[in-house]
Amino acid sequence: MNRVVHPIEMESYRRLRARLDTSHFPPLTRAVVERVIHSAADLEYATDLVMDEGDLEKAHTALHSGTPVVTDVEMVAAGITRRETVCRLRDAKSGPGLTRSAHAIRLAHEQVGPGAIWVIGNAPTALEELLTLDAAPALVIGLPVGFVGAVESKAALRESGLPAVSNVSEKGGSAVASAALNALLYHPIHPSEETS
Repeated sequence: MNRVVHPIEMESYRRLRARLDTSHFPPLTRAVVERVIHSAADLEYATDLVMDEGDLEKAHTALHSGTPVVTDVEMVAAGITRRETVCRLRDAKSGPGLTRSAHAIRLAHEQVGPGAIWVIGNAPTALEELLTLDAAPALVIGLPVGFVGAVESKAALRESGLPAVSNVSEKGGSAVASAALNALLYHPIHPSEETS
């Protein structure tokens, strides 16, 4: 993707790198770590995020090959630039033992089938529901925020063995989840190209 990087963003990354050495991270991991930190102005994400470079490489290929991207909420979708997403929250309804967010994940899975990239930044119940489905995801960006269920849902994601980006703490949210996806979206397809 050809993308013009604004001077403010360039300066922000310069300052970030002056405060935190990210050069030891593999390329896609570094891209995700830096973009998440950039979105939250929170250097602690460098040690809080959990991901595998091999999983990111496969997801990067899938993303640039047109794999569907599903989000749990419209705020995550709004943060993902230059890419259409699927979000079924407006169509979802809550019921006994089922939150509206969880129902939206079911609806989205029915729509896109297996192999999608899932970006969850708001609702732990959405991530929990995804883990019950046979979604065979290309990647799950599981960064829901909150004091109830967020840590547990992200731990369950890591224990599932699915290809994932998650974090250990309660932190997360729509901005950091979309930032993680954008890092893969903006990263060049050819390794010889430079990144921001």
